[in-house]
Amino acid sequence: MRLGGTFDVDSKEKEILEIENQLLEKEIWSDIEKSTDLNKRKTFLEKSLATYKDSLNKLSDNKLLLDMALEEDDQTTIKQISDEILEIKPSIENLEFTKMFSGKMDSSNAFVDIQSGSGGTEAQDWADMLLRMYLKWAESKGFSATITESSPGEVAGIKSSSILIEGDYAYGWLRTETGIHRLVRKSPFDSGNRRHTSFAAVFVSPEIDDDIEIDLDMSQVRIDTYRASGAGGQHVNTTDSAVRITHLATGIVVTSSEKSQHQNRARAMEVLRTRLYDLNIKNQSNAIASQRKSQIGSGDRSERIRTYNFPQGRVTDHRINLTLHKLDEFLEGEAFDEMIESLTLQAQEESLSNLK
Repeated sequence: MRLGGTFDVDSKEKEILEIENQLLEKEIWSDIEKSTDLNKRKTFLEKSLATYKDSLNKLSDNKLLLDMALEEDDQTTIKQISDEILEIKPSIENLEFTKMFSGKMDSSNAFVDIQSGSGGTEAQDWADMLLRMYLKWAESKGFSATITESSPGEVAGIKSSSILIEGDYAYGWLRTETGIHRLVRKSPFDSGNRRHTSFAAVFVSPEIDDDIEIDLDMSQVRIDTYRASGAGGQHVNTTDSAVRITHLATGIVVTSSEKSQHQNRARAMEVLRTRLYDLNIKNQSNAIASQRKSQIGSGDRSERIRTYNFPQGRVTDHRINLTLHKLDEFLEGEAFDEMIESLTLQAQEESLSNLK
């Protein structure tokens, strides 16, 4: 087990000092959102440093004890040291892994949009299952998850839903979820109990800071209000204040259906900005990728990224050909990190390879 390397304590301590100096300025407290963001960042850095230093101290102390225990052949103490190392191992592994999130927006909160595919009730139920999976995963990570929009299906499930997930590196953890998710199962909505294949689309984008400039031409924006159910479910929190914003130039559509029309408009505009930012980053990446196409092969990857196979109790990610026979745990958010870690490691290896 290794702790250190690129954790870069000095830069984190320097950033904390810079934030503290900013918070001493009177002007900053007139901007509640800015001061709140600074405090959140400071708390995150302090928590990260505390975990690092605590783990480092425990490892150092246990190393000294282990040397003495081995010299005296004290098996009881050796067992106690082993147990304590196993207790702090998850914290160390998490610190090591988050170093993989080196993207500019990886530390941001994340918007997760889910859209059911064709297939009526079966597809809408599948979209609802994905919604529950992300909510359960967020809960297991200690993240905050807020459903900002939900459109219920006619019989069951949802047609679409949007979630804001707030937590350390939420976007870094979730960015590889964008794509088509396929479900294979015997449908509970089919009286003949036949096997069905259903699809749902997931799109993940970072919550961007206000200081990131997005060139938004309002002449290309159409804002509509409509009557819809809120996040409470079908026939709950019905409101006339729901807002749908369409970006005419790109065809991007975002919605929000909370209680206040003003709040919905602000939230939808925020999501639109994140989608446009994400689109811009993807366009830049695609341009770079096309230049390297002759070197790294052709073959565009299918939008279908993952298959959830109920009859065989497995989930397969087609991008890395990884299959986990843990479907139930995965849908409960319990085996989710295992897949994400493999995807992130693979992406980093490909990135390093492409730079050669």
